[in-house]
Amino acid sequence: MKLTTGIVSIVLAIQKLGYNTVLADGQQYQQADGQCAFQINKGTGQDAKTEQMGEFTINPATSEFETTNFGQRVNNSESLKAGLRGPTLMEDFMLREKIMHFDHERIPERVVHARGVGAYGYFESFADWSNLTAAGFLSEAGKKTPTFTRFSTVLGNKGSADTVRDDRGFATRFYTEEGLFDLVGNIIPPFFVQDAIKFPDLIHAAKMEPNTDTPQAGTAHETSYDFFAEFPETLHTVMWVLSPRGIPPNFRQVEGFGIHTFRLVTAEGKPVFVKFHWKPMQGLSNLLWDEAQKIAGKNSDFHRTDLYTAINKGDYPEWELGVQIIPEKDEFKFDFDLLDPTKLVPEDLVPVTKLGRLVLNRNVENFFSETEQITMHPGHIVNGIGITDDPLLQGRLFSYLDTQLNRMSSANFMQLPINRPLNQVTNNQRDGFMQSNTYKGNVAYFPNGLNNNKPDVASHANGGYIEYPERVDGRKERGRAPSFWDFYSQAQLYWNSLTPAEQQQTVDGFRFEVGKSKSVDVRKRFVDRLNQIDNNLARRVAYGVGVPLPEKVVENPGQTDSHLSIQKYPKPDNIRTRKVAILTAPGTNQEEAKAMYDYLVSEGAYPAYIGVHQGEQDGLHIDHTYVTDSSVLYDAIYVPGGAEGIKFLTETTALFPMDEPKVFVMDAYRHGKPIAASSEGTHFFEIAVEGMTHYNGTEGVILGPEQNIKQDFKEALITQRFWSRLPLDKDI
Repeated sequence: MKLTTGIVSIVLAIQKLGYNTVLADGQQYQQADGQCAFQINKGTGQDAKTEQMGEFTINPATSEFETTNFGQRVNNSESLKAGLRGPTLMEDFMLREKIMHFDHERIPERVVHARGVGAYGYFESFADWSNLTAAGFLSEAGKKTPTFTRFSTVLGNKGSADTVRDDRGFATRFYTEEGLFDLVGNIIPPFFVQDAIKFPDLIHAAKMEPNTDTPQAGTAHETSYDFFAEFPETLHTVMWVLSPRGIPPNFRQVEGFGIHTFRLVTAEGKPVFVKFHWKPMQGLSNLLWDEAQKIAGKNSDFHRTDLYTAINKGDYPEWELGVQIIPEKDEFKFDFDLLDPTKLVPEDLVPVTKLGRLVLNRNVENFFSETEQITMHPGHIVNGIGITDDPLLQGRLFSYLDTQLNRMSSANFMQLPINRPLNQVTNNQRDGFMQSNTYKGNVAYFPNGLNNNKPDVASHANGGYIEYPERVDGRKERGRAPSFWDFYSQAQLYWNSLTPAEQQQTVDGFRFEVGKSKSVDVRKRFVDRLNQIDNNLARRVAYGVGVPLPEKVVENPGQTDSHLSIQKYPKPDNIRTRKVAILTAPGTNQEEAKAMYDYLVSEGAYPAYIGVHQGEQDGLHIDHTYVTDSSVLYDAIYVPGGAEGIKFLTETTALFPMDEPKVFVMDAYRHGKPIAASSEGTHFFEIAVEGMTHYNGTEGVILGPEQNIKQDFKEALITQRFWSRLPLDKDI
């Protein structure tokens, strides 16, 4: 298989495949049908990035024999020895190469965002947005741009669990015809610190404590809350992470945020400030902390598996990309600073304008080559998108390049297939470890006469980057602007905007996390910080962590924003991708079980039979058992009838020694999930919840004949959670 190593040949190959190709001098090859660059190739049905990646893809299943890296066919299943029981010989080049390569297969993991999952897709613009930006991928309604999106946790190592409490990364690369645009954001809109110089302190405090290297992937330890208590600008983001936002059920039901204020600039040089938003079409939801911890033990790859499965089944996750638009004249209009990354712009003040949609429709072929080696960087921007003076963003522009160089061990990491742009790359950067391009000629500098100043520098007229002529004024000094000193108002806004159930979950989160600090002083100092936000919040947390209940020191004016609550976010009108466990045993009414299974499949849900053993059981094919699966891995459960089956589920047996069938129902109830049961199955529900301390009624519990409960069950699955079942604090 011939591998294309020259960037120029890649461009020519893309042109040959039927795409428009932008050359270094700004000229464009135009196809006869007028098709836009990098749209779907009509001949192959693939976009340009998929075609480009195919140039570097090897399918071992089509290779007849194994070879060394230098091409010699070999049999390397046994090492070369002096006698079959004798010493291994150092001349064995097969052994040396195989072991050498194995010893060097790992690269340094990311310092943060080490654990992630990625997928390909496309972005489609809703309109011509040239009135906002000169960015080409936003210049035409229906224009599609190939993308790659990586989701990640922040604190955990590469082998940590998916369902830890954490902020999470939401980073999308646009393979535009003008180059790469990386929108490197998170699932939470504010960030912990205002200035990048404090980022190392934040991560040192929040990651594992250096004397023990524990705990893994979470802030529930002493140094985190010591730092948060001493550095109150963190509190707004801490509030988000300790709320339901910090434990999403999957990556398909999260919002994404660009965090920083960016600047869009038109071809005429007209600027506006913007905040980027990703709005999920799948709705929003969250886990409970008890649920998240159990999932981490049952399936530590829960979020990864969910994304892979949805895409493989054709249920492509989709988000709308929007921006909040702030004219430059309104830069100082608000009671917060637009350049402060610990703040958000309330959507009730500035609504989101939807620019287009992102669809993730293809899983990676190889995790390491694609997801692990992609090198996102907020400095990868294209014409019409500009950087602002946000001090955190300014530091990230250095940090991301530096950390990728550390991981990839070469300045040539942009030549890796996943990192290559689709347009031609021409510059005078040369050599370095693993240089894969061959550059002709003796000129590697500018200006030059030998090559007639080629490659030339590009003016705006020739597609050169538009530098916005921002006026910069001020003395050189350390410190922060007075407008950056408000640490509590938006944390208060967020708390006020949550529903009572969401506030309770937030209090529960603080009780767990702060309670992990052995130091009473740390617990008290942090509660004192919470008291600057809301006295009720502080007293509830204080009671749980054993410190004095604080007296009110500030008034809470009760300001809210209608877009911050998960419960208030619009829900989809379907149940696609909802995972439903159907509990069975020998003697289960298979007609009821099959009827519900078929109905759920017809509605796009993912039902699964849970049985006492794998294989055939009374005409039902069982892939999951009460030992291999758990209620926390599903969105809902259904218990069909069948007197003998229900009797089996209530018996004492080694097939489910911990009463797993009852625990299925109990956990689903405690976690606010939809539960349906028909005929004798209703009796099993009653047995399972009998004597539960926190039994708060049957909202979201659908009982009745199988043929009569399907629609109600569907509506409950759309609602997804019924938090009224959870107890709330009494006045403290």
